[in-house]
Amino acid sequence: MALWSIVSTATGVTKDFKGLLLTRFFLGITEAPFYPGALYLLGIFYTRKEIATRISILFTANICGTAFAGLIAIGVFQMDQVAGLSGWRWLFILQGIISFIVSVSSAFLLPDQPLDTRWLSEEERKLAQSRVAADTVQLQANTSTWVGLSEAIRDPRLWVLVTMQHLHLSASGYKNFFPTIVETLGFGRNVTLALTCPPYIISGIATIAWAASSGHFNERVWHITIAKAVAVFGFVLACSTLNVGARYFAMCAFASGVYACNSIILGWVSSTCGQTREKKAVSLALVNTIATIGSIYTPYLWQELDAPRYTTAMLSSAAFSVAAAVMAWILRWMLMKKNQRLLRTGNHTPLLFSY
Repeated sequence: MALWSIVSTATGVTKDFKGLLLTRFFLGITEAPFYPGALYLLGIFYTRKEIATRISILFTANICGTAFAGLIAIGVFQMDQVAGLSGWRWLFILQGIISFIVSVSSAFLLPDQPLDTRWLSEEERKLAQSRVAADTVQLQANTSTWVGLSEAIRDPRLWVLVTMQHLHLSASGYKNFFPTIVETLGFGRNVTLALTCPPYIISGIATIAWAASSGHFNERVWHITIAKAVAVFGFVLACSTLNVGARYFAMCAFASGVYACNSIILGWVSSTCGQTREKKAVSLALVNTIATIGSIYTPYLWQELDAPRYTTAMLSSAAFSVAAAVMAWILRWMLMKKNQRLLRTGNHTPLLFSY
């Protein structure tokens, strides 16, 4: 985090295209480990019923950052030519400085594992460790990173989860073009930037509430399916009408439907592929890395010629959402079969996989 803060600050003082390209390249490299690492840290502290809600809180921070990015940009751009720097340069510089301060603080607050948590008592550390262990299906002794990698890539359930998350992120490809989509409503720049906020705020609330519901009922498949159904409704409505109110409602709907199931899917990865800490860490990293391949091709779906309906992109996102829900049902079938085998082991009270 400290490294990407430095790179972000450096982006604000680049002088040419080559320098900008290099800083963006290194920004991607330094940012990449953050999200899988944060998910892993949550995964070793929280049980299956708790993990999705905690991930949703983390993810909602991301959503809020996106929601207020436009408003922040409006304010920071007022610094244009302060100290001879453009407004966009100040945006990168200020973001880098704030992130660096947070990263230094985090180094003293975040533990490597429950037993190393300085702000917990000895008894609380042991409890944090034992309750997650007791909630892990087919728990195994910790191994090496390479063994964890081998176990992860040989687990077919992981690849179903990878595919599911890939389809889910492909459906969320609109987020890079959301201000452009909102702009088709016909308002000015500042109003457009302001209108990008409410859909994200609604999505953040929906994300936490839906994840909490999933944890409360210890259920995932129907929660993913219903969320994706809402997303499909929103995508189809958005390209079916030019009515301003209806289209803005559709934007709120598809944003909420897409974001609502993200933490549920990632929590499912943590609980399904967490037999060892190494396997859990590798699984989360693989899911997050491979799933983002969609960001390579989804931008080509959002063609300027398709404005204002963006029919191709909207219907493609709807199809991705349906396919992601189908993968959830496939994984449900796989886990049901695995649970049946566990029940036949002779253990009267086996710990079963959740779906």
